Amino acid sequence: MAKEKKLTAADLIREGYRFKTPQEVLRDRIIELIEGYRREGLSEEEAMGRLFPNTILDPDVLKELVSALISGSHVLFFGPSGTGKTTLAKDIWNLFPKEIYAVEGCPVQDDPLSIVDEEVARKYPPCPMCQRRFAKDGIFDPREVDPTSVPVTRTKLKEGYGFARVQGSSEVFPDHLTGVINIHKLEALGDPTSPLILEPGKLLQSNRGVLMVDEVGKLPLGTQNVLLQALQEGIVTPAKSRETFPARFVAVTTSNLRDLDNITEPLNDRLSNVYVDWSKEHRNNLKIAYLSHPLWEGDGVAFPRVYVEAAVYLLENWRAMGVDVPELSEVGSNRTMMDVISRSWAYARMAGKGRVDLGDFRKGARDALYGRIRARGGDSFLRNEEIVATFLKENLPEVIEEALRSWWCSFSQKSLGSQPALERELKESLKSVLEGSASPESLKGRVSVERFLEYLKSVEPSSRWLDETSLLKMAAETVAEISDEGVIKCRGE
Repeated sequence: MAKEKKLTAADLIREGYRFKTPQEVLRDRIIELIEGYRREGLSEEEAMGRLFPNTILDPDVLKELVSALISGSHVLFFGPSGTGKTTLAKDIWNLFPKEIYAVEGCPVQDDPLSIVDEEVARKYPPCPMCQRRFAKDGIFDPREVDPTSVPVTRTKLKEGYGFARVQGSSEVFPDHLTGVINIHKLEALGDPTSPLILEPGKLLQSNRGVLMVDEVGKLPLGTQNVLLQALQEGIVTPAKSRETFPARFVAVTTSNLRDLDNITEPLNDRLSNVYVDWSKEHRNNLKIAYLSHPLWEGDGVAFPRVYVEAAVYLLENWRAMGVDVPELSEVGSNRTMMDVISRSWAYARMAGKGRVDLGDFRKGARDALYGRIRARGGDSFLRNEEIVATFLKENLPEVIEEALRSWWCSFSQKSLGSQPALERELKESLKSVLEGSASPESLKGRVSVERFLEYLKSVEPSSRWLDETSLLKMAAETVAEISDEGVIKCRGE
């Protein structure tokens, strides 16, 4: 059986392969996708959603980010806690093309053209190990390297090889980013050119891909300076090494508002700052709320949309207050909003109920908001607990009413139009279901009930597994427990 021919740099040259920096790779991919979405007829907002499918943010934020990435910038996402900064950073890595050509055996995946192309080697020198490996008489000169002698592998970037993540803290020291030359391995191997003696740090692991740094402002100054060198020069010097290694990547960093002042000015100057705030669009916050828990998959507990809407309105009201207390910074986060829903579901589940009711929602909202207060001493905690308690007392009735009005009136106006007789018929039908004077099945022939069932199937997550009878009964019970005898006023009634 014939042995398969190994790929070399000469093959790449014949195929017209050209060197690209990580910024150029990402830029070309984004432009390619956007142009494809445009040909599909997608709007700019829809295109942004496709680029970042796991991130729900206002379109202007995503457009600002795309602009920064296309321009070749490293980015810093900053803003309140729980706004989706880390998820957005992960989406960028998911967006980044993964397949590359690399010098076979190189510990930092050097591009083959950096070995054989004089211009590429001058701008983007290969690692010291590859330079020694392909040197002639101890001197590396790409003009003297035979492209057929440079073995090439086609590989995929992955964790530790083109992608690395750093969680900012005071204990992340410079060698955590730079890596080290393992002296023991050097002594054992006796070969300073062997890639086995290098233990790459996070910056070298990110070479040719993406580096993600969560809470960059929490890094010590010395560690920030190492990152700065990589961003400025595309190189890094591992501890105990006298040589520099390539560290070229797209840096995606995050910071909360309190730590911004801890980021050194030279480092911040190298980052394009993108402010990531909580979404101001109710529909986006509603989408986030539905990410909270696999509550919608038919586990026996129905979760009326009214209470999902109420959870969103509750957090939007908190954010509108603008409470500037460090211990309460997490209360307004998206995590809290999702927790309100999860906690409400948990109370219904514990009680063996078939659906989440008003009492479950009230307890879930209380637990979720209290649970996000950061304890900083007894007196401080009690004062902050009082702030949250007062907020809940004043806002819970309001947001529940607003959610019911939004849920009911959107249906009434869109599906029943200017026919108040149909609205009265539906209210009477729901009331009769609760009183037991009519079964849900007997009402299905009525126009208003049929339209209401169509509406419920489109907005109620539980409709995936509830039959029409159970769905109608759940809606009737929800309306009754929130409204005053089923009376909901719309159109200024």
